[in-house]
Amino acid sequence: MNDKLSVGTTQSRTITVDADRTIDFMGEDCRVYATPSLVRDIEHTCRDLIVENVPEGQDSVGVIVSIAHTAPTLLGMAVTVGVTVTELEGRKIAFEFTAKDALDTICKGRHERFIVDVDKTQDRLRQKAAKWQGG
Repeated sequence: MNDKLSVGTTQSRTITVDADRTIDFMGEDCRVYATPSLVRDIEHTCRDLIVENVPEGQDSVGVIVSIAHTAPTLLGMAVTVGVTVTELEGRKIAFEFTAKDALDTICKGRHERFIVDVDKTQDRLRQKAAKWQGG
């Protein structure tokens, strides 16, 4: 791991909630930021912070997400996701996060990721695929 990544390191990203990020099952008047889309945006923010601070050839995978999504965000609103590194333990990195729109804090939570070597991960996945396909 790179020395630039330490407890307290932060990153934020602002996202505009587009139609693809919203629920559609309650009709057009009820399109709000979908929790799975919010989680994806949080994970990408955490991953980007890690990738910027580890050697080339390393990346990360998410392993735990705990989220309280407490307020709706309307289609077209901007959301700022803020993440902070709270733990570094070997290859495990833990984050606390919040997301806010112009009116509310819409969520808080915790996310854990593991740093992986991309080449080793690809090899493991190829081996699993071969087993799955019977070979």
